[in-house]
Amino acid sequence: MSETSGLVSLLTRNLRQSGIYIAFAAIVILFTILTGGTLLQPNNLTNLVLQYSYILILAIGMVIVIIAGHIDLSVGSVVALTGAVAAVLIQTHGMPWWVGVAAALATGILIGAWHGYWVAFVGIPAFITTLAGMLLFRGLTLLVLQNISISVYDQSYKNIAGGFLNGLLGGNGYDAFTLIVFAIGAAAFAVMQWRSRQARIAYQQTVESMPLFIAKIAAVAVITMAFAWQIAHARGLPIVLIILAILIVTYSVVTQRTVFGRHVYAIGGNLAAAQLSGVKVKWVNFFIFVNMSFLAAVAGVVFSSRSGGAQPAAGNMFELDAIAACFIGGAAVTGGIGTVIGAMVGGLIMGVMSNGMSILGIDQSVQQIVKGLILLLAVAFDVYNKRRAGTR
Repeated sequence: MSETSGLVSLLTRNLRQSGIYIAFAAIVILFTILTGGTLLQPNNLTNLVLQYSYILILAIGMVIVIIAGHIDLSVGSVVALTGAVAAVLIQTHGMPWWVGVAAALATGILIGAWHGYWVAFVGIPAFITTLAGMLLFRGLTLLVLQNISISVYDQSYKNIAGGFLNGLLGGNGYDAFTLIVFAIGAAAFAVMQWRSRQARIAYQQTVESMPLFIAKIAAVAVITMAFAWQIAHARGLPIVLIILAILIVTYSVVTQRTVFGRHVYAIGGNLAAAQLSGVKVKWVNFFIFVNMSFLAAVAGVVFSSRSGGAQPAAGNMFELDAIAACFIGGAAVTGGIGTVIGAMVGGLIMGVMSNGMSILGIDQSVQQIVKGLILLLAVAFDVYNKRRAGTR
């Protein structure tokens, strides 16, 4: 029979992860109070989702890169180039919107294969390879766009990041479909958590007590449905939120429940041991970068769709926001540690802070200072945890 643990043990068993959820809740409460409730207004929550969706998409790929012990500095330029490819094909050459999207995704995959080849098979460090890629693909963006911005007027393309599903199942003053989708999501989370708990018990691992387990599930359900209730009273369910949810679920499963995911953690945790265990390190690293650039292409399409076209400066500094989201969300600077959900929470912390400070009218320069300090503290916290573990 497994041991049960109390609240203190639940929070301290993995302080890196539990702490980030507490910090996120505290930040939301703080800015809700400071903004007089504006932060949680339906329209503002919807805008928050639309505004930071592409950063969250980038963070999904970046956390996998970081877990493996690498970094990718090129994703902002890949966002710009793939968005430019889609915009030029749709607007300049009159192609259907889906052709532009497919071309953008294919471009992202080719870029990822380029990076993966140099990192995995030639042995050039990812930092240098992607730094070169950042310059190379920014230059290609300028060539594709001929140094000018292009506006896209295709409504189907613009709906990718700006469209909503509203009124499919009716509702009096709210969108019932949105509530149903979120209710299904909350139920699925509860089932997954229950199955995970039963598996840990079967392997005689420590689990939280049943009252605490129920409280955790209930808290997630309440927060989920409260969020759903708010956006259901705005414009309905954003299409980009559906895209993001599919990516989060897919990559959570990939990282936690597949051989590829276990190999990524093994490489980041102990490269020599992974090689001795028979992990095909070169191919895993190759596909890590293919995946990263593919998700950067998805983010490029979303950003281009939301902005209504492509600009030469698109994606500027996006890589730093994605990296910051991962480290704030609990990823370790030395690799081997991190989760997709943690990266999402880290990205939401950045988004809530930026949104809250903007509502309060705080200058952009001050916002950058605050973000920098938060990132520094997150990495310092990671270093502190390692030192504390080393003294035990």
